[in-house]
Amino acid sequence: MSGRYELYSFMLTVLDALPERFLDTPARELHRLLAGPTLIHLPGRRQTPLFISVLLHGNEDSGVVALQSVLRAYGKRLLPRALSILIGNVAAAREGLRRLDHQPDYNRVWPGSDAHTETPEHAAMSEVYCLMQARGVFASIDIHNNTGLNPHYCVISRLDQAALHLSLLFSRTVVWFRGLAGTQTTAFSPLCPSLTVECGKPGNPGNEAHVARFIEACLHLAQFPAHAVHEHDIDLYHTVATVRVPAAASFGFGDALADIDFDPHLDHMNFRPLDPGTVFGRTRLQSPLDVRDESGADVAAEFLDCLDGTISLRRAATPAMLTLDRRVVRQDCLCYLMERLPYARHQRVAPELCESV
Repeated sequence: MSGRYELYSFMLTVLDALPERFLDTPARELHRLLAGPTLIHLPGRRQTPLFISVLLHGNEDSGVVALQSVLRAYGKRLLPRALSILIGNVAAAREGLRRLDHQPDYNRVWPGSDAHTETPEHAAMSEVYCLMQARGVFASIDIHNNTGLNPHYCVISRLDQAALHLSLLFSRTVVWFRGLAGTQTTAFSPLCPSLTVECGKPGNPGNEAHVARFIEACLHLAQFPAHAVHEHDIDLYHTVATVRVPAAASFGFGDALADIDFDPHLDHMNFRPLDPGTVFGRTRLQSPLDVRDESGADVAAEFLDCLDGTISLRRAATPAMLTLDRRVVRQDCLCYLMERLPYARHQRVAPELCESV
């Protein structure tokens, strides 16, 4: 099935057919087939393509498994809609890592990023953006796993009805977040309905099957409904802060010798509404955590207390993506803090908010 290809931006390869053996090759072995980030265009009955990115983080492979399952089922039959697939960080996938130490995060280098703009990774993802813009992309889906205990949910950067309808094909839990410049979802959101799919931990066949059903539904979607999403069909959250561990601070989970000793069951708090006073852990530092809102402002004093060495919530919040994976905490963050956004309020504020993103 290998076909014509071109090399773009030093890193990006573009194909018009699947490489031989792609459908049976595990994510950790894709480096044997692909030299680096690879964009694959496949034809379909509807010519406006669905765009799907996978492996932007090398240890998150459920999207690869789901795509392989869907494409094997079609065999040589024409897809219902043209499909453009970006296979991301195959070098990190080889090692089972989010990214290699010398690499930027492949989901922070897209157009709009304020960092890594001189890197070949930024040039490659900018080329993907331009190529998909020229094709008039129908919708964009970026498939991820996470390392903590989280439900399946979607992330959008714009409160757009089409993006909400697309999200509900996967989950009624939707998170609105505008605070990560350079992500694939944020970059594509001016072009088409664009979302991130978070499908739990990798290696779970149920997670992979859920994503495969979602991809199949998207391929059969002819257009987006004209009516608004009904408030009873959606649980809408707004991300209000990102929590990071400062690089100079040591930390652990049940490690009393670390500068910050988090609750060893911290990830059980994900998507649970937490009251003020909920304890995250203990610390010997005066200001143990960096907390930023969507604009990058320091809001640690608004969200956290640190009294007598105890780190606790100052105000009610719902965390997402709390993880016990120390490498992921270092490379990304400890968690995001959210608040429920009542759908009636969303309908009132959406027009001016959408203009601002």
